[in-house]
Amino acid sequence: MPDSFPKPSSLYWRLFHQVRPCWPHLGGLFLLSLLTPPIALLTPLPLKIVFDSVIDSHPLPRFLAAILPDRLMQSAAGLLAVAIGLVILAALLSQLREFASGMLTAYTGEKLLRGFRAQLFRHVQRLSLSYHDTKGTADSTYRIQYDATAIQRLAVDGLIPAIGSALTFIAMIYVTLRINWRLALVALAVSPAIFLVSRLYRRRLRRQSREVKEIESSALSVVQEVLGAARVVKAFGQEDREEERFIAQSNQGMWARMRLEWMQGSFSILVALVTAAGMATVIYIGVGAIKAGTLTRGDLLLVLGYLTQLYTPLRSISKKVANMQTHLSGAERAFALLDEAPDVIERPHARPLAHATGAMVFRNVSFGYDEARPVLRNIFFEVEPGTCLGIAGATGAGKTTLVSLLTRFYDPTAGTILLDGVDLRDYKLADLRRQFALVLQEPLLFSTSIAENIAYARPRATESEIIAAAKAANAHEFITRLAHGYETRVGERGMKLSGGERQRISIARAFLKDAPILILDEPTSSVDVNTEAAIVEAMERLMHGRTTFIIAHRASTLKHCDRILRLEQGRVVAFEPAPRAIETAFAVNG
Repeated sequence: MPDSFPKPSSLYWRLFHQVRPCWPHLGGLFLLSLLTPPIALLTPLPLKIVFDSVIDSHPLPRFLAAILPDRLMQSAAGLLAVAIGLVILAALLSQLREFASGMLTAYTGEKLLRGFRAQLFRHVQRLSLSYHDTKGTADSTYRIQYDATAIQRLAVDGLIPAIGSALTFIAMIYVTLRINWRLALVALAVSPAIFLVSRLYRRRLRRQSREVKEIESSALSVVQEVLGAARVVKAFGQEDREEERFIAQSNQGMWARMRLEWMQGSFSILVALVTAAGMATVIYIGVGAIKAGTLTRGDLLLVLGYLTQLYTPLRSISKKVANMQTHLSGAERAFALLDEAPDVIERPHARPLAHATGAMVFRNVSFGYDEARPVLRNIFFEVEPGTCLGIAGATGAGKTTLVSLLTRFYDPTAGTILLDGVDLRDYKLADLRRQFALVLQEPLLFSTSIAENIAYARPRATESEIIAAAKAANAHEFITRLAHGYETRVGERGMKLSGGERQRISIARAFLKDAPILILDEPTSSVDVNTEAAIVEAMERLMHGRTTFIIAHRASTLKHCDRILRLEQGRVVAFEPAPRAIETAFAVNG
């Protein structure tokens, strides 16, 4: 389903609200931009002094004559010194303004970008798993990392320079009108033509920019997918095939980018031709005015200098308009991500939950990732506090989906799940999830130290608490044999450790969390028999006194369960005491 992008008026309003916290910084940039017109007016003035007052004998402009000492105005050398001083002064003021503006621009832009990226990242983490299952992670990554930069480009690199250019343009028009109104009108006549060209290209540029970003996002998804499955790619020797897939996707992005550059380039050429026509017309009329004696050579040079600076901001504004279409398309995509509503939401006035007893009830619960294909149908059972419930069934029966409903990774499409007699949806979401500790089939570790991974649920845990959890999980012995012990960094997704070691760290993490409800999702399915024995022993300690849901394909993992729930095609076909149910379940499932 394609994203529905905000309407332009809505987009500009949202951009305004997004940058509002940085208005003091943007105001500083605006004040610095106000210095641009006077500096621009000062820049060509020395040429007029040299040609009209040093080489010829025309008087100085009145404002200079009013502030300069008489002894300077009475000698050509003095006037030349004034002109040289003005050249140096204009250059120094220009560079100081650019330096201050550059520093404030960098700070403001980075602050805006950091805040916007954090907002997007926070929202993405709160989106439901169903969104990530459908969209994947590459598109969200692209929007956070690349589309978010639009806020920086639009507010800092687009808006403030555009205001400065507009002020410079107005100042140049005013001064040129004072010198020769006919030349000013001719120079100004190009503006409507540039406006029409900008309007013609704007929508096409925005549409093409959006296409470029979508293709580049798809190319990023190929990279992320291949690197995430590097072992599979290497095992099947498909490196060349994946490279070809990436190149094919990148080629689409390259040609889309080339089409965008073609549009921007042709737009710039048209603007340059229009302004060149205006400049040529002014030269033609100005030469005639000099011959007629109504204009001095210095005045023409001054007008041409001002026109150069007049057309520079005009071209700059036009180029900003073109570039802004790329940034606006990025802002559209970033705001579209923020507009994605999570499927799992916290109800208003949700109840706090300090510590659950662990009584769980499923009442006619149904769920499907797709409405046309339900995964669970009319699930009904009850679990008393402290019960160990084994969940058995063939692959695809809905076992993992069932336990995902417990933590509200998803919400049922029908029916109710009760914890201590209260609908899960009536609890505060963070409080509810604090009641569960998870040990998954594929243990997920972060690329930090072992100690940080164990303490993930309790970042303020002491060293002694971390070590106690590791000992309870039968992990302390192998950790101490490592060169850096608990400070050993485990690599991306913990790949520097074996599967059994990763699983024991995952169990240690669950011990340290000390939650009243435990979910074990096939925790021994990918380890050898010896490692399984150590893990099962640790799990027995972990399950003591807790309500436990354990999914397993091995009967040995379920031997300490109190009851067994057997699923077939999303339905409960048995809910029986163990161990008789274990024999039945594994006889059926082979």
